[in-house]
Amino acid sequence: MSATLAILGPGVLGLSTAQWAAECGLETRLLGRDRGHAEVGLREIHRRWDRAISKDRMSPETRDRCMERLSAAAFCASALEGASAFLEALPEAPDLKAPALSAASTWGSPELLVLAGTSALPITDLARRAGVMGRLVGFHLFVPVPRMAVVEMAVPEGTLPSWVDRARSLGADLRKRVVQVRDQPGFAAARMALAQGLEAIRLVESGVASAEDLDALMTLGYGHPVGPLELSDRIGLDLRLRIAEGLLASGEERFQPPGLLQAKVAAGHTGLKGGQGFHAWTATRRRS
Repeated sequence: MSATLAILGPGVLGLSTAQWAAECGLETRLLGRDRGHAEVGLREIHRRWDRAISKDRMSPETRDRCMERLSAAAFCASALEGASAFLEALPEAPDLKAPALSAASTWGSPELLVLAGTSALPITDLARRAGVMGRLVGFHLFVPVPRMAVVEMAVPEGTLPSWVDRARSLGADLRKRVVQVRDQPGFAAARMALAQGLEAIRLVESGVASAEDLDALMTLGYGHPVGPLELSDRIGLDLRLRIAEGLLASGEERFQPPGLLQAKVAAGHTGLKGGQGFHAWTATRRRS
């Protein structure tokens, strides 16, 4: 396979995507603010593969082939030489994403596919800020990327069909079903999940039921793999709040964040990453 994917940001999304891309056979470059930053992420992916071997989920030979396909580098012009696609996997902040997208489009070849790894930020606005109008495609991968079989592709009006086709092809290379949606704040998936999550928080806030019981209703009653409050914890309550506030600011009153959500974030109870949210979490990322 000739595709070479450069991924900026060795955080949760970036690591998960880089791991899976290498497993799918893509030449993969994990980029950080410097080489050391990226290599920390590289070592974490190696540990994940070692754990998979210890559980008989991967052979040593497969791991070795994956390791050959995965490299780490600082985010700079030379790191994009020969890359066919660039995915930024930075935090959900336009001030971080737009400069990175602009730099990648400048440093990379004119044929470089430029993708925004966001679940909520309007792609049209990011493209305008980054100076890549008509070229940028939203590419929302769900974490953990190796387990989630879909990618949400947000396409602004005026995007050249060739970029859309190539983004769709990359999704197929990553063994994902590609769902194309119209560009808008929150796309489609985040809006649906956020609406359910905010309503669940309101039910806890008003004393209708506990977080544990509400999650049980959705998992045991409706067959959801995870309840809305556990999902909120896993995503990050701070991110949930930021997305809700962004949609509220655009005039959508139904996304008014509950006071309980605001209070938890203010107290540092951001969910899984902070150890406490609507559930308590252990260091092994399991509910305690």
